[in-house]
Formats: sequence, structure tokens, C-alpha cells
Amino acid sequence: MLKTTLIAHASMLIQSNKTTILTDPAWFDYLWEEVNVLCPSIDLDLKKIPPIDVLNISHRHQDHFDVRTLAYLARSDSVLKPDATLLAPNDDILIDVLKELNYRNIVIVEDFKSISIEDVTLTPTPSLNEGDYFPEHGLLVNDGEVTIWNQVDTVVSPEIISYINKLYGRLDFSHSRFLPLLEGNFTHHKTLAIPFEEYSSFLKVAGALKPKFIVPGSAAFRYRDELDFLNRYSFPTTPGQFLADLEEFCPDIKTSTFNSGDIAFISKEGVRIDKQSSDFVRVLSDDSDKIIFKPVMEVRPIISIGSDSESNSKELQIIEEFIEGTYLEKLTVCDKFDGWRHWQTLYQLEVFNSNGDSKTWNIDFRDKKLRANKKSPGKINLYEGIAASDFIKLINGTTSWDFVGLSGNYRTFSNIYRVGLGTFEFFPIDRPFPLPLIQVFPSNREMDRNKYMKDVLRWKEKA
Repeated sequence: MLKTTLIAHASMLIQSNKTTILTDPAWFDYLWEEVNVLCPSIDLDLKKIPPIDVLNISHRHQDHFDVRTLAYLARSDSVLKPDATLLAPNDDILIDVLKELNYRNIVIVEDFKSISIEDVTLTPTPSLNEGDYFPEHGLLVNDGEVTIWNQVDTVVSPEIISYINKLYGRLDFSHSRFLPLLEGNFTHHKTLAIPFEEYSSFLKVAGALKPKFIVPGSAAFRYRDELDFLNRYSFPTTPGQFLADLEEFCPDIKTSTFNSGDIAFISKEGVRIDKQSSDFVRVLSDDSDKIIFKPVMEVRPIISIGSDSESNSKELQIIEEFIEGTYLEKLTVCDKFDGWRHWQTLYQLEVFNSNGDSKTWNIDFRDKKLRANKKSPGKINLYEGIAASDFIKLINGTTSWDFVGLSGNYRTFSNIYRVGLGTFEFFPIDRPFPLPLIQVFPSNREMDRNKYMKDVLRWKEKA
């Protein structure tokens, strides 16, 4: 028999007779650059968590790879056993962070290469996710009697599903992906409708895999109260709706909701779920009503955060000098420059202060020499708006697009077309038009590494 306890979001405790496995621990608010909180909120008694034999990290997203929680575990004498095995994807940034936190017994996983520990066999499953450049894996756990699968955020194909079934037959239990997140869609002026192809793929995966029992997995967070309006724009379905749809789609699969503190007992005889029966974690407050999808509600204006009037004035002066100097120089030598000129781009950059007031700079890429004009051109077809506090951090290299792009204090739209003699062409709507700020401050491996190492410095000695 296997027993799984949901701690929070994607963090689960999986227990066999001899082995205890912990997955993707992210236990403390705030999450993901302090943009998110756990939802529902939890009451977690750290002293009662059973000693861990295996720690599994599925991938490098911050809601699965939380440096604060990992720093706590590395320093704790009671949670991780001294000889605990850490399973990790082949991701150099993730591994370097773990080593900085003094993790040592790290095993790099390979797709479908099984690992035997005590009385369980652990088999990583691959992901075909094209949205990230770093690897990710799901995890099959078998104790010789039953098999469970934690899909996490992995994208799988019919071939992967077929191989899983070939290995273990019909699975006994699955934590299945259910939520197509729209994070960033509001920021980037993308569609706010549920992505039907993606959502239906979750049902199709469940129907093709056809485990005996499914619970929704890996999506239990919301935006913190200061960013509450984004909750109406980011989560287009719910665990309950997914289970209702799954019952219609594949009625012979048994299902249940699964919240923090619930325990699933999986045996050959079937699955029993005991609600709120854990002795170390429970739901503190069910605030899931805060994430009802209503993408037509009031939107908070962009406002610079945490600056008094004197500091705000200095920030704007630094920003103005940067835009009218270094920024123009970088745009001129950028490899996207010819594209901006070809598409007759009329670009506006708007920077907001702590009062909600703003300054704008307008750049006409048709000009022979770029200038940042403060006079409105009347029409723009490419726009970026950003809080001064975030712009300063980008200049100083102390933030990342994971925060700026999800905090609601950066917004953009494009409306790109080009008219010639008897011709009209428009930029393909299924491709992202290059954004000047992101070209000047690229979201790359260096920015990612700096983001995580900053968290290491913050939490390593405080955990």
C-alpha cells in the first residue's frame, strides 16, 4: 500500500512501508518572487513532518523549486535524513543552487530510468513542454503492489502514455494536470479565454492513461492580496470543474478533490481518501473564492512600489537619463532593429511613479536616428508600460521578468501592420512581436541564475 498526503500545491508526501518521499516542497508565503500565496492557506506543523528518505524536485519553476523551503530543509535536523537521496533534473542552475544550499546526495534523473530505494521503484517520466528551456519530469512510484503517477506540469504524448501503461499496466492513482494557467496573458494583452486545446488535452491524457483513480494536482496558489485583480484573469477553471468534466469525458475513472491535509490510501482493493486527517498539515482557510475567473473586472493601475517622494524623484531622473542615453544606444545595435524599422514601429514607453502619474517617451523606428520624444505621436502600435520601481531594478540587475512580468506592474500591447504601394501586411498574431525592454534586459540563463542565487543569499542563513 502507498499513502499520499497533500501538503500544499505540488508538494506531496508519499509513503510506503519503508520509504518516505517528498515532492516539490514550497511551504511558505510568499511564493514566486513574492507574487503568490498558497490557496487554500495551510497550517503546517514542521516538527511533525515524518523523516524524508527521498526528495524529488520536478523542475525549476519557483512554485516547485522554492529556495526558501529548500534552505529550511537543508538546515533542519529532523526532516531530511542525513543519507536522503535528492532526485533532480539535469539542470545546471538548479543543481548549482542545491549545492550552494549544501545538498550533496544528488541523483540526476533520466527519462524512464528507474531508481530502486528500499521497497519502492521510482521512475521519472518525460515532458515535452516547449515553453521552457529547462527539463522537467513527472514521477511514477511503485511499491510492488500499486503504482501512482505524479504528472506535475509535464506535457505527455500518446507514446509516453503507452509506455507508462506498458511498464505498469493500469495505474492505481494519478495526480493529474488540470489547469491551463493564463499567467502573463493580461500583461501581454493576449486572449483571456480558456485555451480549449490545452484544457481538452488534459482530459485526453486522463482518458488515454485511464488510471483507476484521479485527483487534480499541482495548482493551489493565488496572487497575494495587493495583486488580487490578477486572480480574475489567470485561473480559467477549478479542480471541481475539471472533475465534473472528467466524469462526463471518462466516467469509469473514479475521482475526488484533494486538499492540503487530505490523505489517500492506495491499495489493490482501491483508494480511500480521508479528508483533513493528516497530523501535520491541514487547510487553515479556504479562500478559493478569490480566484473565480472573471476577466472583465476592475484593473488596478500601474503604480511604483515602495518609494517616498524624494526616492521616486531620483529614480525617475536615473530612468530618464538611461532611456535617453543607454537605452537608445542598445536599441540601435539590437538585432531586432531592422525588424522594428521594417514594420514601421511607433513605440511608446510609459513609466509610472508611486502616485500613478507617468512620463512617456516615444520612439519612431522609421527615423534615421532614434530619438526619445516626449511629445505624443498621436498613434502608437507598440507599447510598454512599467512601474519606475521595477525599471530601476532591471537597470540594477536586481529583479527578473518572473517578477516584473507577473506583478501587474508591466503591461504591453502591439498592433503591428505595414502598408506599402498597393500592399497591406500584418505581423502574425501567433508570434510574439519583439519588445524593446525585453531585448535590452533579456530573460535568459544569466538572469535566471542571478534570481536564484539572490534567494540563496537571502534564505541560506535565515532558514
